[in-house]
Amino acid sequence: MRLKRLKRKGLISMGKRPRPKPKKLPAKLCAIRQHFDLSQSQLVRALDCELSNARISEYENGTREPSLLVLLRYSKLAHVTINMLVDDDLKLKLP
Repeated sequence: MRLKRLKRKGLISMGKRPRPKPKKLPAKLCAIRQHFDLSQSQLVRALDCELSNARISEYENGTREPSLLVLLRYSKLAHVTINMLVDDDLKLKLP
Protein backbone atom coordinates (compact mmCIF):
# COMPACT_ATOMS: atom_id res chain seq x y z
CA MET A 1 0.00 0.00 0.00
CA ARG A 2 2.73 2.46 0.98
CA LEU A 3 4.72 1.64 -2.17
CA LYS A 4 1.75 2.49 -4.40
CA ARG A 5 1.32 5.82 -2.65
CA LEU A 6 5.00 6.69 -3.11
CA LYS A 7 4.83 5.75 -6.79
CA ARG A 8 1.76 7.95 -7.32
CA LYS A 9 3.54 10.90 -5.75
CA GLY A 10 6.45 10.36 -8.13
CA LEU A 11 8.88 9.52 -5.34
CA ILE A 12 9.60 6.08 -6.76
CA SER A 13 9.92 5.38 -10.44
CA MET A 14 10.24 1.79 -11.40
CA GLY A 15 11.93 1.61 -14.77
CA LYS A 16 10.41 4.77 -16.21
CA ARG A 17 13.65 6.68 -16.59
CA PRO A 18 16.71 5.36 -18.37
CA ARG A 19 19.65 4.84 -16.07
CA PRO A 20 22.62 7.12 -16.57
CA LYS A 21 25.31 5.61 -18.77
CA PRO A 22 29.02 6.16 -18.20
CA LYS A 23 30.09 8.58 -20.94
CA LYS A 24 33.79 7.73 -20.79
CA LEU A 25 33.41 3.95 -20.77
CA PRO A 26 33.82 3.47 -24.55
CA ALA A 27 37.07 5.48 -24.59
CA LYS A 28 38.39 3.59 -21.56
CA LEU A 29 37.67 0.21 -23.16
CA CYS A 30 39.38 1.31 -26.36
CA ALA A 31 42.35 2.62 -24.33
CA ILE A 32 42.76 -0.78 -22.66
CA ARG A 33 42.90 -2.56 -26.01
CA GLN A 34 45.35 -0.04 -27.43
CA HIS A 35 47.52 -0.08 -24.29
CA PHE A 36 48.09 -3.80 -24.70
CA ASP A 37 48.53 -3.36 -28.48
CA LEU A 38 45.74 -5.82 -29.28
CA SER A 39 43.50 -6.05 -32.31
CA GLN A 40 39.80 -6.54 -31.64
CA SER A 41 40.06 -10.25 -32.44
CA GLN A 42 43.05 -10.62 -30.11
CA LEU A 43 41.08 -8.83 -27.38
CA VAL A 44 38.18 -11.25 -27.83
CA ARG A 45 40.59 -14.14 -27.16
CA ALA A 46 42.24 -12.33 -24.22
CA LEU A 47 38.88 -11.63 -22.57
CA ASP A 48 37.94 -15.30 -22.99
CA CYS A 49 34.27 -14.46 -23.55
CA GLU A 50 31.85 -15.42 -26.28
CA LEU A 51 32.10 -12.11 -28.11
CA SER A 52 32.65 -11.04 -31.69
CA ASN A 53 34.92 -8.37 -33.09
CA ALA A 54 31.77 -6.44 -33.99
CA ARG A 55 30.65 -6.47 -30.36
CA ILE A 56 34.02 -5.05 -29.23
CA SER A 57 33.59 -2.32 -31.84
CA GLU A 58 30.10 -1.55 -30.50
CA TYR A 59 31.50 -1.23 -26.97
CA GLU A 60 34.27 1.09 -28.14
CA ASN A 61 31.86 3.22 -30.22
CA GLY A 62 29.34 3.46 -27.39
CA THR A 63 26.48 1.85 -29.30
CA ARG A 64 26.26 -1.01 -26.77
CA GLU A 65 27.24 -1.44 -23.14
CA PRO A 66 29.14 -4.51 -22.02
CA SER A 67 27.63 -6.84 -19.46
CA LEU A 68 28.95 -6.96 -15.93
CA LEU A 69 30.82 -10.17 -16.76
CA VAL A 70 32.56 -8.52 -19.71
CA LEU A 71 33.46 -5.49 -17.59
CA LEU A 72 34.93 -7.84 -15.02
CA ARG A 73 37.06 -9.50 -17.72
CA TYR A 74 38.27 -6.09 -18.96
CA SER A 75 39.15 -5.05 -15.41
CA LYS A 76 41.10 -8.24 -14.75
CA LEU A 77 42.96 -7.94 -18.04
CA ALA A 78 43.92 -4.32 -17.32
CA HIS A 79 44.49 -4.81 -13.57
CA VAL A 80 42.03 -2.04 -12.69
CA THR A 81 38.78 -1.99 -10.74
CA ILE A 82 35.41 -2.05 -12.43
CA ASN A 83 34.74 1.19 -10.60
CA MET A 84 37.61 2.81 -12.49
CA LEU A 85 36.00 1.73 -15.75
CA VAL A 86 32.46 2.93 -15.10
CA ASP A 87 33.06 6.02 -12.95
CA ASP A 88 33.49 9.01 -15.25
CA ASP A 89 35.18 10.93 -12.42
CA LEU A 90 38.02 8.40 -12.20
CA LYS A 91 40.86 8.47 -14.70
CA LEU A 92 41.94 5.15 -16.17
CA LYS A 93 45.38 4.24 -14.82
CA LEU A 94 46.93 1.36 -16.69
CA PRO A 95 50.08 -0.49 -15.52
